[in-house]
Amino acid sequence: MTGRRAPEGAQVSGPALGRDAGLADVAAWLRLIATPGLTAAAARRLLGAFGLPSAVLAQPAARLHGLVPHAIAQVLTAPPDATLAALISRTEAWLAAPGHHLVTLADSDYPARLLDLADPPLLLHVNGRRDALAAPSIGIVGARKATVQGAKDAHAFAAALSGAGFMVVSGLALGIDAAAHAGAMSGAGGTIAVIGTGVDVVYPARHHALAHEIVDRGGAILSEFPLGTPPLSHHFPRRNRLIAALGQGVLVVEAAERSGSLITARLASELGREVFAIPGSIHAPLSKGCHRLIRQGAKLVESLEDIVEEFPDLAAPSARPAGANAATDPLPADAFGAALAYDPVTLDALCAGSGLSAEAASAALLQLEMAGAAERLPGNRYRRLG
Repeated sequence: MTGRRAPEGAQVSGPALGRDAGLADVAAWLRLIATPGLTAAAARRLLGAFGLPSAVLAQPAARLHGLVPHAIAQVLTAPPDATLAALISRTEAWLAAPGHHLVTLADSDYPARLLDLADPPLLLHVNGRRDALAAPSIGIVGARKATVQGAKDAHAFAAALSGAGFMVVSGLALGIDAAAHAGAMSGAGGTIAVIGTGVDVVYPARHHALAHEIVDRGGAILSEFPLGTPPLSHHFPRRNRLIAALGQGVLVVEAAERSGSLITARLASELGREVFAIPGSIHAPLSKGCHRLIRQGAKLVESLEDIVEEFPDLAAPSARPAGANAATDPLPADAFGAALAYDPVTLDALCAGSGLSAEAASAALLQLEMAGAAERLPGNRYRRLG
């Protein structure tokens, strides 16, 4: 693994799977993640001892037995059974389609931030832009049963972060996740959906169109699970740890006191990532989780500036207008001139009418929304308020 470190116990030598891997390499990696009973920790021990998966599979069962149970050693040294052979064949066919990739722990472009995990995935299935995984990114998470305002906030912050040069990472779930993905695509950048199923399985099913749009708009769908994996409850905490690790920080928009989003935030904090939370009414159940995070040290967020000021070397220059402090001096609606009126208007029309770039317009609109001076409507349209 030239040019980057590997987690302890998983040093891998030899040529990486890479972008033009042979089918034997694909099959070998799949056998390590899909052999029943072979845990990820045990697979990493095998890689640390013997190198690449092909070298692991070339060992006699007696040599493997010291690191894994005898029964698993026997399975690894025998030809794959019908179920595993079918998965290998299915994955090889999936890889033949444009935009489909496997990224392994041995690849030079494996996301370095995932190596901070105690159990980084051995193999990532990526549908979309492979290089999106290396871009600066912020996770946005929150309640599945989001309020109308919560969904608007998620959309607005995602759009502004996208305009500021960040990929937005979320989990393709209902509520805040969906709003964050849509908001990121309304800005200048893209979004990454980390899912708890096989990359070829969309859950919930109603998000098929959203998943396709994420890929079509320059983002990516990411999963560590084999193709065809259904939505099992214990997979989603594993999905959440990738959301926590993949970005420079995590923004929690709405969360109940016992929300899974709080677990994602805790994991992010343990990994040294920044944690942000949007406050709300003391009477709102979906604000209580955010308030708890703020009491525990998460940064209270009211504007884009509250986030991007933590990453001065990563945010795009247009993220903050020169001389403006988004936290205390929201841009007036007149920044758009007559382009922003009381009748709904699209972002493209606002840019054309005001001369602002999409990035600057998205950032300004977020500030106006936070100040109550503008409102976002369905169809990515905006109107002046007050």
